[in-house]
Order: sequence, then structure tokens, then C-alpha cells
Amino acid sequence: MKQKVVVYRELPEQVLSFLKNKFNVSYFPNLDDGNYQDFLSELQTAQGLLGASMKIDQEILDQAPQLKVISNISVGYDNLNLEELKKRGILGTNTPGVLDDTTADTVFGLLLATARRMPELDHYVKSGRWEGTKGEDLFGVDVHHKTLGIIGMGSIGRAVAKRARFGFDMEILYHNRSRNEEAENKFDATYCTLDDLLKKSDFVCLMVPHTPQTEKMIGEREFNLMKESAIFINGSRGKNVDEAALIKALQEKKILRAGLDVFEIEPIEKDNPLLSLPDVVTLPHIGSATNETRASMAKLAAENMAIALEGKTPPNIIR
Repeated sequence: MKQKVVVYRELPEQVLSFLKNKFNVSYFPNLDDGNYQDFLSELQTAQGLLGASMKIDQEILDQAPQLKVISNISVGYDNLNLEELKKRGILGTNTPGVLDDTTADTVFGLLLATARRMPELDHYVKSGRWEGTKGEDLFGVDVHHKTLGIIGMGSIGRAVAKRARFGFDMEILYHNRSRNEEAENKFDATYCTLDDLLKKSDFVCLMVPHTPQTEKMIGEREFNLMKESAIFINGSRGKNVDEAALIKALQEKKILRAGLDVFEIEPIEKDNPLLSLPDVVTLPHIGSATNETRASMAKLAAENMAIALEGKTPPNIIR
């Protein structure tokens, strides 16, 4: 008899077929209030759970007494209660590697768009305001040959550093839990303390995972250390930043601008002051959101699931 897998995220047809050939699949491509109770009911007899973003806490796990593995379609796993999974003997997997370049493209695109004010100036042109000579009120700042400080030199951080060093001749500073010889050798990156990075960087790019240790690691103190001409980019998780402190820093001109793909509350609340600040570029958490990469992530998540439920060790265990 086939083992049962519950999927709560839309999958490419090829990936869904792969799972259906191996398992009894309960598929919820669009989970909402209308089918949530059905979802919980299916969990009662499921050995596998595959999806992304949903908070998998004790309440959910209590509905899944037979669960053996949770396969996250994501490199991040802050939606999983790892302590609870360990206690129940449930394996967690994620999808690192396949999204590094795509996410780095987004992060660097956000950096460029913020520095050169592209969304703001796009609106300027489309609203019919471009009538004559372009004055300094439309100017942005250079990216090339500037100093980029990367906080979190993991695989995506290194992909950002590669683009900065070889595409824009930027000087790379980085802060990490430990030295990264690959970044130092390949990109001539310089390891430094967080405070030194904040003081010296023209662009500060946050690329750490969300953990209890990184929550609100960038706050009022850190923004006050940055240059007034600095641009802050968050490509990690919204909760790694004290959003009220960021808003204050922008309003009081403690920093120049910010580019954000993530927020403390997602979707961002419509009355959030960040949405009314002209010096902020906002994206709807789309770091890895291309058709090609999302398909690759789904395929890897399905493969992780299959290997784990065969009783073998998948390559992407969350530890």
C-alpha cells in the first residue's frame, strides 16, 4: 500500500505526476479557509507533508500522528518548529542551492533599482511629468566601485558578492558567524565586525537566515552606525530587522534609502509607513520567484520526500 503525502502548494504537473506515481497524494494547490478542515483531516493519515511558508507548529503536528517527513519548498525553514519535529522524530528537508543565483539576481536588482531610483522614475515618466531637462532632483547614486557590506556570507551571499565584485568592481566587506575562505579568495572579500561593516559600507545587504539569534539584529543602533548616504537591502527575512527602527531611520534621514523583498508581516499591511516613503523600493517576497527556479525547487522537494519515505537519508536534511 502506498504511503500518503499531503501537498499544500501548487506544483508543476511533472512534479505532481512524480509524487502520484510513488504515493497516495492529497493535493491542495490553493489552501484557504474553505478547504483547511479537509487539509487537517487528510493530515491524520499522512506520512509526508510538502509545501512552503505555512507555520508548522504544535497545533498542526497534533493533527498528523503518522507524519515522518516535512519537505519545505524553500531554502528557509523558519516556518518549522525544529524542536517539536525532533521531539516527534519527524524529518525536515529544504531546497538549498537551486535558488541561489535567482535570489542573488533579485537582491542585486533591488540594489540597482534602489540606488538609481528606477521604480520612482518609471512612475515619473509614466505619469507625464517628464517635460524637460533632468535636474539633480532625479539623480541617483553610483553602484560601481562602491563598498558593499554583506551580512551573512552563505551561498546566496556569495552569489551576491560575485555579481558585485565582477560585474561592478565593488569592494566587498562581510560579516558572518565564521570566516569564509571561498569569499575571501574568489571575491577578495574582507571579513570584519558587524559594527565596522555598518560604518564603512555604501550598501548594506542583509542575507542571514531567521533564527532567534538573528531576529531584529538590525535595529536603531545599527542604523545609526551606517553612513547617511548608505542604502540598506534586506534579502533575508523581515523579522531580522526592527521595522519601526528602519522607518525611523528613513524618516530622519539616518540612511539614504532601502530596498526590501521581505517584511515583518507578510503580506505587508496597507497602512505600513514604508509604502508611503519615496526612498523605499518594495517587492512582494519574490527572491526565488521565476518559473524555472520554482520548478527546480519543487522537483528537489519532491525528491527529498521520496528518498526520506523510502527510509534513506535525503541530501537536504535540516539540522
